[in-house]
Amino acid sequence: MISALSVPRARGSLFLAAVTTALLLTACGGTSVRQPAVLETIDRPEVTVERDWRSGRGPATNGYKLGLTAALHRDALFTANADGWVYALNREDGDVIWRTDTDLALSGGPTVEGDQVLVGSRDAELVALSRADGSELWRVAVSSEVVAPPASNGEIVIVRTVDGRVAALSASDGSQLWATKRTVPPLTLRGLSAPVIVGRMVISGLETGRLVAQRLEDGEPVWTQAVSVPSGRSELERIADIDAPLLVEGSTLYAMSYGGDVAALDVYSGDVRWRRAIKTYSGGAVSDDGERLYVTDEEGAVWALQTSNGAAAWKSEALSWRRLSAPAVHEGFVAVADFEGYVHYLSPENGRIVGRERPLGDRVDVLPLVADSHLFLADVEGRVVALRAKAE
Repeated sequence: MISALSVPRARGSLFLAAVTTALLLTACGGTSVRQPAVLETIDRPEVTVERDWRSGRGPATNGYKLGLTAALHRDALFTANADGWVYALNREDGDVIWRTDTDLALSGGPTVEGDQVLVGSRDAELVALSRADGSELWRVAVSSEVVAPPASNGEIVIVRTVDGRVAALSASDGSQLWATKRTVPPLTLRGLSAPVIVGRMVISGLETGRLVAQRLEDGEPVWTQAVSVPSGRSELERIADIDAPLLVEGSTLYAMSYGGDVAALDVYSGDVRWRRAIKTYSGGAVSDDGERLYVTDEEGAVWALQTSNGAAAWKSEALSWRRLSAPAVHEGFVAVADFEGYVHYLSPENGRIVGRERPLGDRVDVLPLVADSHLFLADVEGRVVALRAKAE
């Protein structure tokens, strides 16, 4: 069953909810829709969740599936919304440090590197702002709509666009250094996986279910690897996007696809270390000790996989069909948010739900962020919160 925008590519990739609903019904094989799990009362909560602050300056998407996110750094929490505003928020209280109106329909970012904040638009523009005060440093045209947060190492900026291009730009002025193009399938989820820079390589997850590593200096391929192979008779059945954020832990790259696989690869060679049949578009998180990978799948199950071999330590189905966010590890617990704005805390030992709070009012699509004992969450309506959790 498809739980995210999944539509033929077209200019801007913006489609009405009615199209998505039709695809949902088709994917489920009829007119019935899966009912989200009823939330059971937690008799003896093992964790208390408190909200430190809430702001309305989060990554509002205006109802579309966009590559807008939040970027957490030592000096601020950076956000951007579909109406063109970019914000730097104080991490301690959520107050606005600065805000800038780019006058664009933003669709990707922000990404923060060095003294720059980078955002891309549905109108095929990439903008670099000053990290200090939000003033514009440069603005350039790219080939088409920006579908994911850009990547940057402070010298080179990598941007993915809806026409299948991966382009490298100079961080100093936005001039193009190189670009490569790949064929995009006629039907995809969206292609929101952000490129990841590792040393002198950039790694991208594609709509075809493949990963490609390219040299930063000229875009030449280093390796390619299939995470999931499209299969099935219809284009709907053949969707294999790598939409979830790529995770790099040491020499291991974790990639997750809607095509039905979670894989651990050697980041330098692309060799697959293990593969697990789990269909996901939201993402995963690695435990503090590095021994487990937590993943939420498209049916709302939460998995704990052993990072050594991909074996399942446990699987929780208590939140089935609640359109879960990617998990986060917060104060030793596994935290996931759902389509109603609830955040659930699961035991890392067995996946049992041990705490719950409702700090938001809508779906959480943005990757949860953790720093300084805070869990930062944002919903699609543009609300962002900072939470604390305390074990009972």
